[in-house]
Amino acid sequence: MKRVFVLVLDSLGVGALPDAASFGDAGAHTLDHLVAAAGGLDATRLVQLGLGSIAGVHSLPRVAAPGGAFGRAAEVSPGKDSSTGHWEMMGCLLDRAFPVFPHGFPPEIIDLFVRRAGLPGVLGNVPASGTEILDRLGAEHLATGKPIVYTSADSVFQVAAHAELFGLARLYEICGIARGILDPFGVGRVIARPFVGEPGAFRRTYDRRDFSMPPPRETVLDRLARAGLPVLGVGKISDIFAGRGVTQSIHTEGNRDGMAATTRIAGELDHGLVFVNLIDFDMLYGHRRDAFGYRKALEVFDRDFAELEKRIRADDLVILSADHGNDPTQVATTDHTREYVPVLATGPRIRGGADLGTRATFADVGATVEQALGLPPCGAGRSFLDEILVP
Repeated sequence: MKRVFVLVLDSLGVGALPDAASFGDAGAHTLDHLVAAAGGLDATRLVQLGLGSIAGVHSLPRVAAPGGAFGRAAEVSPGKDSSTGHWEMMGCLLDRAFPVFPHGFPPEIIDLFVRRAGLPGVLGNVPASGTEILDRLGAEHLATGKPIVYTSADSVFQVAAHAELFGLARLYEICGIARGILDPFGVGRVIARPFVGEPGAFRRTYDRRDFSMPPPRETVLDRLARAGLPVLGVGKISDIFAGRGVTQSIHTEGNRDGMAATTRIAGELDHGLVFVNLIDFDMLYGHRRDAFGYRKALEVFDRDFAELEKRIRADDLVILSADHGNDPTQVATTDHTREYVPVLATGPRIRGGADLGTRATFADVGATVEQALGLPPCGAGRSFLDEILVP
């Protein structure tokens, strides 16, 4: 095949993994629970492809003759964050989880950050919801010039600051400084969280930037780029992989912009991989426990995906998956959930109704990408290409 599109529906989990209870996520099921809470889901194309036919999915109808290959994948790496999920998908499994800071970051990190960045101090330094902490500390940030530092159940050092009054370039600068400080501690990501507006009406912008640890070993993206194949990262893909293996990065502002960019690329690109992250499912609806918003976003994606398919060529493979769960009905926290992820594959040469079952690792997606683009799979996964191609 000449082109492969991998679309990550960020956080669309399809049921708790066997070890979910050890992560505090027993019984989680992002898809089934959001459909139940929101009163249904009108996603005709996703259902036709076989989303409702995946093992453990009970909220959507099983069609008699699915138009795509369908299955689910388990996560081997110990985690439930974006970096862990995307890295495993591209063949880089982790042996141990990233460190987390449930009580905030210790003084040896915060004091060094304040000193090296030349800051008057920081606010927060607690686990928090990104929107809640703006409501609580945003006004004080404007009055003092101190950025807001917070974390979550993920290994993240998040820095929120007003994009206009603190300055976007300054925010990126201090996040780069934090990245250098946190490397020895193994923290997964430093995330710049710019926001705008006035007290009582703050809103985060799409100028977020992730400063990630590089993957600890070679990924599918590295091997594709070394072989001279274009690797286009749409959305936060390049940030997640610390730029490695991505030959072109396309910044986007949410799902619709990401799908518009992907559809445009599909009309222009001759060959290579297009790797897309659709962040709104997670950022706007999963973390905010908004099942109705999640439902609407999936329905809009369903229509946008139908537009993308109009640009799909005879030698294309399209894979839809996710990087973790984020069950919007789990109200005890606003964290990700440890779940299986869907695997749907389509394209003119893909056998409809092919049941992929439960894949042992997300890395089966990356192995399939390599084989489809003519490289021998070298990572941890097992390609399912031969299972889905029309003879």
